[in-house]
Amino acid sequence: MKGRAEEGQVSSVASRGYLAESQRPLSILVFLLPLLAAYELGAWLYLSGGEEGPTTIAAWGMLSRVFETFGVVGLHLPAVLLVTVLLVWHVLQREPWRVRPMALVGMAMEACVWTVPLTILLIIVDSVLDSGGEGAATALVQTGGAAGLRELPWQARLTISAGAGLYEELVFRMILIAAAHTVLVDVLRLSNRTGGAIAVVVSAIAFALYHQQAGSGGGLAWAFPYLVAGLYFGALYLARGFGLVVVVHFLYDVVALLVSG
Repeated sequence: MKGRAEEGQVSSVASRGYLAESQRPLSILVFLLPLLAAYELGAWLYLSGGEEGPTTIAAWGMLSRVFETFGVVGLHLPAVLLVTVLLVWHVLQREPWRVRPMALVGMAMEACVWTVPLTILLIIVDSVLDSGGEGAATALVQTGGAAGLRELPWQARLTISAGAGLYEELVFRMILIAAAHTVLVDVLRLSNRTGGAIAVVVSAIAFALYHQQAGSGGGLAWAFPYLVAGLYFGALYLARGFGLVVVVHFLYDVVALLVSG
């Protein structure tokens, strides 16, 4: 009976469509592991600091401070948290430990596709607002300890892009949207669709305020591109899952920090 059950699970995975397969936590984990490893290695090699101290992703620092509050300290704890969440999620779903390689290829291609409208959208927003920003060259990333992103070597900027995609999406999409959705739907008894929409707006506002903390400018015109990006990421997260939104964020920042730099 056990053998038949396992065969049934494998058959279910094999017959699963791409859209569902790309949102499985195990597929997401395998898809993101290279990016996660690249950030951890790059942070050690290129973000270890200098006279101004180490450069970090602000969201990474937020997660680290949460661990420190409970007396747990470790350089790689945010990465461990991300991996653990996805593994526990997979175990709870009781699915086989198999990933379809072609689904991963499809996810990479789809992420590239979703990056294009985001880039165009933010170029249009910057042009309409005439905010004095840099359009597509405005990175959706918040760091701590860096004099200026464009003064860093390209290896450091690439590492920062990876960290922004991973940890900003973990904080503002996976954690914040889930928390807001729980309050709105499970506590306040709103419909799932209404609760999801409000949660996306809440996460987008928090995302914009988070980027404004650096103090490089104030006002609606400065914050609005980040609000638009937050809404885009939130909608993409709900529609296509965590793995794709992380890589879209990463790819956009690569364009902003490397190509446009």
